[in-house]
Amino acid sequence: MFLDLTGIDSCEGFEHFGHRLKAHVLNTVGLPIGVGIGQTKTLAKSAQWASKVWKQFRGVLALTPDNPKRTMTLLENQPVEEIWGVGRKIGKRLNLMGIKNALQLAQSNPRFIRNNFSVVLERIVRELNGESCIPLEELPSSKQQIICSRSFGKRITSKTAMQQALCLYATRAAEKLRSERQFCRHIGIFIRTSPHAVNEIYYGNSAGEKLALPTQDTRDIIEVAMSSLDRIWLDGRRYMKAGIALDDFTPNGVAQFNLFDENKPREKSAQLMKVLDGINQSGLGNVWFAGQGVNTAWKMKREMLSPAWTTCWDDIPVARIQ
Repeated sequence: MFLDLTGIDSCEGFEHFGHRLKAHVLNTVGLPIGVGIGQTKTLAKSAQWASKVWKQFRGVLALTPDNPKRTMTLLENQPVEEIWGVGRKIGKRLNLMGIKNALQLAQSNPRFIRNNFSVVLERIVRELNGESCIPLEELPSSKQQIICSRSFGKRITSKTAMQQALCLYATRAAEKLRSERQFCRHIGIFIRTSPHAVNEIYYGNSAGEKLALPTQDTRDIIEVAMSSLDRIWLDGRRYMKAGIALDDFTPNGVAQFNLFDENKPREKSAQLMKVLDGINQSGLGNVWFAGQGVNTAWKMKREMLSPAWTTCWDDIPVARIQ
C-alpha cells in the first residue's frame, strides 16, 4: 500500500510518522509491518525492504533528499533482484551484464535499459534516481471482465445438471459485479468436454447475448445463461467444464429508451439484490435460486482443498482410543 505524505514533514518527522503508523496497524489489525518512505514509489519500496532487513531501524526507514548518503548505502546493499518490479528472472539477466545491486542499476543509462529490457525497467531506473515515473493510484482500476468457471468433480451428461451449474456461476458472477458497483451489457457462457478423454469426440462451444439495458440483476444474468445454453447444448457428451463471463461494463444502469420500447428495467431490482446480498453476507443464512439445485454431485474439483477442521463437522479429525 502506498500513501502520499506530501506536506507531512511540516507537522512531524517522516520517521516519527512511520513509527506511529506502524504501531497503529499493529494495534488495530494485529499485523507487524515495515514502513518505507521515499521520494518515489520504487525508493519507498526499497526503504521498506531495508526496514525489514536492517533491524537497527526498528521497522521504519525514510530516504530523504537531505540524507543522500543513506540512500546510496541502501542502494549499494540491495540486490538488484530485490528491487520492486525487477524479480529473479530479470535480475539474472542484469547480473550477467554486471549489474548486481540497486546502485549499479540506478547508475545505468535509462535508454540502454529501455532498449534491452522494457520501458517499465527504464521507469524503475529513473525512480531510483528520485524521478517520479509511476503515479500514485488513489483508487484501484475497475475490472473489465468477470469470469466464473470451474471444472466439475464429476462429468456432466444431463442438461438439467448443466443448468444448475451455470445458474450457480451466474449467481457468483452477479455478486462480484455488484461488489464492483458495475452493470454489464454482455453476458456469455461456454461449455466443453475434456480434450484428453480417450474415445470421446471433443466438443466446446460458447454463446452470449448483448443486452439493450445494462444489468446487475442475478435474474437477468441467469435468464441469458439459460437461453444461451439452449443454443449450444448437445446431448450424449460428457462435459468437464463450464463458465460464464460478464463484460462491457458501465458504472450505472441508465439507458435511453423510446416510448414503445419493450425492454423495461425490473421493478425494485436494486432493492431486491441489496437484500439478497445482505442476507448472504450476514452469516445468518443463505438465500439462493432454486435453479442452482440442492446437493449436486457435479460440484467443482476440490481434491486439494484444505480441511476445515474448525468449521465443518465432516472434516473434524477422528481419534481412536484403544
